[in-house]
Amino acid sequence: MTNLLLITSEFPPQPGGIGNHAHNLANALLPHNFSVTVLADQRSKDGRKENTFDTAQKYNTVRVQRRSLLLLTYLQRIMKAINLAKKNDVVIVSGKFSLWIAGLLRFFFSKQIVAVIHGSEVAIPPSFKKRFTKWCLQRCSNVVAVSNYTKSLVHDWNLKSVVVIPNGFLIDASNEIYNTSVTPIRLITVGNVTQRKGQHNVIKALPLLLERFPKLQYEIVGIPTEKEQVETLAKKLKVQSAVVFRGKVSEEEKIHLLTNATIFVMLSETTATGDVEGFGIAILEANALGVPAIGAKGCGIEDAILDGVSGILVDAHQPEQMLQAVSSILENYNTYSVACKKWSEKFSWEKISTRYKEVLTS
Repeated sequence: MTNLLLITSEFPPQPGGIGNHAHNLANALLPHNFSVTVLADQRSKDGRKENTFDTAQKYNTVRVQRRSLLLLTYLQRIMKAINLAKKNDVVIVSGKFSLWIAGLLRFFFSKQIVAVIHGSEVAIPPSFKKRFTKWCLQRCSNVVAVSNYTKSLVHDWNLKSVVVIPNGFLIDASNEIYNTSVTPIRLITVGNVTQRKGQHNVIKALPLLLERFPKLQYEIVGIPTEKEQVETLAKKLKVQSAVVFRGKVSEEEKIHLLTNATIFVMLSETTATGDVEGFGIAILEANALGVPAIGAKGCGIEDAILDGVSGILVDAHQPEQMLQAVSSILENYNTYSVACKKWSEKFSWEKISTRYKEVLTS
């Protein structure tokens, strides 16, 4: 049995892709003879939500309560990380602050430390934070990038070892019924409503899409962080009647919405602060339910979509390409639907965890 410490900057029950990745990775490593302890934040004041979630898991979770004075939180994280690392054979770090902890742990331990990079934590503009992140990663035994795009962001950082292991996904897609309905046409995006996720880019393409497909609808699912800006844009372009904001939904409702969708769309873009789409796991969740995808080039989505097979890659800022992609998928819908479901099978956590095991035991 290998004792493993997983330090993560995000973790359920709070939302966040890095947290979901860490949770699923912890579970997926258990069958590979790892005993897993997770070090994560407690973000609620009383800790009840976290406690309810933690007690239902098969791995152990240690929480650090976030304080109003963040410096105290940081110091407590570091101290707990050092104490827990003493008791574990291998350490995995995931998320920005966790990467920084990795650099500090190297002063105390020579054991294997593996960093997982998702994109935004290494795509930040030149600054002390970027130099420090680079320094910390150089002290890790191995670095796992979740996409080839993410790997390209550190190509000149002189890291010891960088391997690409895509995100895995977990969704109930056991049925063999493919979504073959193309009417009414329902486009869907699942993700935090932000510039990075690119809902506004889909809105910009709607005038052209509605000319060809007047009854088309666009459903936006996720935390409505920047809903007001997207809503204002839809009204300005006079397409608000075709846009439906679903907000944050349960897992069951998300699956229901995906099953009834025609095409999943994620026209992500990189922000001025370096916030990038590292992979796009929601795309594969849709694929598993037989829903093809249209995604943006120039980010980690290029690893999540097999262009021309599971979906189509486009320039996020070219509405004409979006229209052509929608038309192409609709013309060959059953072929895309069957192919995308098969494509998604490559990313099951059972298969992805085996690749992590190879890195952790090398």
